[in-house]
This record gives sequence, structure tokens and C-alpha cells, in this order.
Amino acid sequence: MPKITREQLEAARDTTIPDVLADDLDVLFVGINPSLYSAVVGHHFARPGNRFWPALHQGGFTDRQLDPSEQALLVEFGCGLTNVVERATARADELADEEFVAGAAKLERKVRRRRPKCVAFLGITSYRSAFGEKKAVVGPQDHEIGPARVHVLPNPSGLNAHYQIADFARLFRELAEEVRVPH
Repeated sequence: MPKITREQLEAARDTTIPDVLADDLDVLFVGINPSLYSAVVGHHFARPGNRFWPALHQGGFTDRQLDPSEQALLVEFGCGLTNVVERATARADELADEEFVAGAAKLERKVRRRRPKCVAFLGITSYRSAFGEKKAVVGPQDHEIGPARVHVLPNPSGLNAHYQIADFARLFRELAEEVRVPH
């Protein structure tokens, strides 16, 4: 992959990347918002060091580790991707609380229309901010969005030092077993 310049990253600020969606998915994974790197390349969780793609495979959702450029294949595995906040930023702390609340309302409409079995948030802080669930912890939640169960996973960013790849693999595997994905 060609080196991405600082100018390209700055030009990607506040841009969006398309969702990966289909009706009746097993799991709709919900990121916080796109990184500038992801916005430049146009793929979710594209920054080197992000653990989403390895965790997805090691957790049993895919039969091999997909490259971010293969994100469209996720629907074949019963998975989709979206974000709570659509606009790309360098850091999640650049987002306002109002953006999370507005993103939650938009996500609720999307989930009711698309009907995934489960909505899995990739980041506890974004879930807490979006839905006012200040005491939420990683794992299944009592909250539902339309017909979908809600699950919270840690943020797979390489900056999240609290979890290692083995932790992500275990947590993704638990979610896969919960939604009975046959992969």
C-alpha cells in the first residue's frame, strides 16, 4: 500500500465511508467513527495495527483473515459494518456528545430497517455516550435496538492497550457463539 501523507489525512477530515450492510445479518458491528486513515483508503478498520480483522477471524466469524479492502465480503459471513458517528476524525475525543446521541438515533433507524440479530458496539465509551448507559460493561447488554440484541466489545484500535489480540479473539468468539454463527 502506498504511504499516506499528512496532507491526505487532513483532507479526509470529516469525510465518510460507506457502510457494509445487508438485511437480516447475524451481527452489525458498530465502530465509533472512521479514522482519518480509514477515510483515506475507504475501508473500515484499515489502519495497520487495528485488531478488528484478526479478531473477527480468530473469533470464528470468517474462515480467513480478511483484508480491510475485502470488507464487502463480510455480508457473506452474516456481518456488517457501520459507525455511531459517520465523520472521520484523528481521535474519537474530537467528537461531541451530541454527535453520539444523533448517531444513536440514526443507528436505531438503520437497525429497524435492516433487522440484524445483534448489534455489536466496538468501544464501550461510544455505546455509553450514544445511549446514556453510563454503567455498561463489555459483554451482552439488557438494552435492545428494535429486534436486535446489543453486545459491547472493546475498541479494537491498536491504541487500546487494555486488551490484547487473545482477549479480542475470546470476546469475538463468545459473541459468535451467542449469535450461533456457523463459521
